[in-house]
Amino acid sequence: MAIYKTGQEAPKTQNYSWVKYTDWTTTPSPTNEEKVIPLSKGEVFPPINSCDKGAYWSD
Repeated sequence: MAIYKTGQEAPKTQNYSWVKYTDWTTTPSPTNEEKVIPLSKGEVFPPINSCDKGAYWSD
């Protein structure tokens, strides 16, 4: 399992799962729609918009 950060490019097309925020917290919890996101290769990992925080993502 690899970990990616908001702002990095996705290495392949697939669904990615939220791990935690870049400030190492896990609250407030992202919405259900934000916890698993589909990205295409080259797309940029997004922040969690509902709380305006950067995030770590796993494949």
